[in-house]
Amino acid sequence: MPPKKIVFPFIEEALLSKHPVIKPMFGCQAIYIGEKLMLMMRNKEDHVDANGVWIATSREHHETLKKEIPCLRSVYILSNGKNETEWQMIPIDDDDFETLAMKVCDMILRNDPRIGKIPKSKKKRG
Repeated sequence: MPPKKIVFPFIEEALLSKHPVIKPMFGCQAIYIGEKLMLMMRNKEDHVDANGVWIATSREHHETLKKEIPCLRSVYILSNGKNETEWQMIPIDDDDFETLAMKVCDMILRNDPRIGKIPKSKKKRG
């Protein structure tokens, strides 16, 4: 089976110097740099309001990130629309989607500590 087409190839290209690894996750494409999960890319026909670039971050960083990227919003699909989530997203339908996604890539290239999370390790079945 051929490898799946990258959802937003410009993001992979922007991060090439950091040697990103792209893995399928929850029907999206997760971008890892080293052991950190940095971004998720989603562009699907269901739940179109969840399409765009998801940023792995923490609530403590939401306010400062939103000052730099005002269109950021919570990925409500992760909480069934009930709560703010740690993940923030740049919606694909934003007029400045590519520009803002590239801004996030630049932040990653500068090692911005607000972006990226080390996933909790999976418990081994015994």
